[in-house]
Amino acid sequence: MPAPGENLKIDGARLWDSLMEMAKIGPGIAGGNNRQTLTDADAEGRALFQSWCEAAGCTMGLDTLGNMFATRPGTDPDALPVYVGSHLDTQPTGGKYDGVLGVLGGLEILRSLNDLDIKTRHPIVVTNWTNEEGTRFAPAMLASGVFAGVHTQDWAEDRTDAEDKRFGDELDRIGWRGEEEVGARKMHAFFELHIEQGPILEAEGKEIGVVTHGQGLSWTQVTVTGKDSHTGSTPMPMRKDAGLAMARILEKVNEIALSHAPHAVGAAGHIDVYPNSRNVIPGKAVFTVDFRSPELEVIEDMEARLRKEAQAICDAAGLSVDFEKVGGFDPVKFNEGCVTAVRNAAERLGLTHMNLISGAGHDACWINRVAPTAMVMCPCVDGLSHNEAEEISPEWAEAGANVLFHAVVETAEIVE
Repeated sequence: MPAPGENLKIDGARLWDSLMEMAKIGPGIAGGNNRQTLTDADAEGRALFQSWCEAAGCTMGLDTLGNMFATRPGTDPDALPVYVGSHLDTQPTGGKYDGVLGVLGGLEILRSLNDLDIKTRHPIVVTNWTNEEGTRFAPAMLASGVFAGVHTQDWAEDRTDAEDKRFGDELDRIGWRGEEEVGARKMHAFFELHIEQGPILEAEGKEIGVVTHGQGLSWTQVTVTGKDSHTGSTPMPMRKDAGLAMARILEKVNEIALSHAPHAVGAAGHIDVYPNSRNVIPGKAVFTVDFRSPELEVIEDMEARLRKEAQAICDAAGLSVDFEKVGGFDPVKFNEGCVTAVRNAAERLGLTHMNLISGAGHDACWINRVAPTAMVMCPCVDGLSHNEAEEISPEWAEAGANVLFHAVVETAEIVE
């Protein structure tokens, strides 16, 4: 089928209005959102999304993990659907666009097709994946992971939050458990629009990121054990300072990541020291090292060097150290055909673009295992995300949604 013409555009003002309307649900305290998964605010956001989808003439499917599927029929009953979407849940101090742009950008595709009276051979399905953020129930991308066969459903439903509430129980409580089997749906392709969550597109002056790969991730929890003692009366040579050893290990983490420049990264975001008192030398430090790279062999090298360097530091100081792999996934290479559809769409629309590697995990990273998948990214101001100050411009949102529109519609095949 011929590609859609460059005059095919979504309604940017309507998309922006929808983003602002959704942002009223689960407001944060500093202009963003706190719409964590399986909360009352999540249920309210889901209801609004469903009402909009039904108003656009879609039927809503719901599986047993609460994944939502809004379907616009195609003309060929045997053609597999083209899926598009992301997530509506947010961080506790999240922004208005992370995930939400991908869901409502997908909805805007359906609305625009209705406006233009365009039919497609393949059905188009807009998806809201449950618990992408993983902030309340770890890990992230939980329900899409079950859909792709990465996790079992029983394991997912047994995840608990900080108040020891079960994922499955909270899903039932908010009333968003469906009857459809998770993962039963077959896809012709999947596309996800997302803000970059990094500074590259804005710094390079590009309107569109054509995402070719997703970084792999490795989380290693490191526990250093020394001896807590008085900060004032313990002589310096006699200290077994777990905090000092942690600092030296983290310096090595930085060196290890920099040795694989430019795409590898590494840091520790979660750090606890014990007993965490002003006048007590830390006797134990527990921290999680987050390494990421688009190359599996680089991740494996960084993991091995972390263990070797940390062991040497602790041995020299007379401390013990333990390592536990607590999370991770392999790098992702997105489908070349879908990536080409995204790149062609950007060129057709005359938008500046560049190839991009996603530094964050997304539902698309799991769905790529079961269907041809690609991602579109738009810039965000200063690369800031997972923060209430997260910001994009209406023009960036419109450009990203237009590229998504073209890639999805081309893949779904316009019926003349």
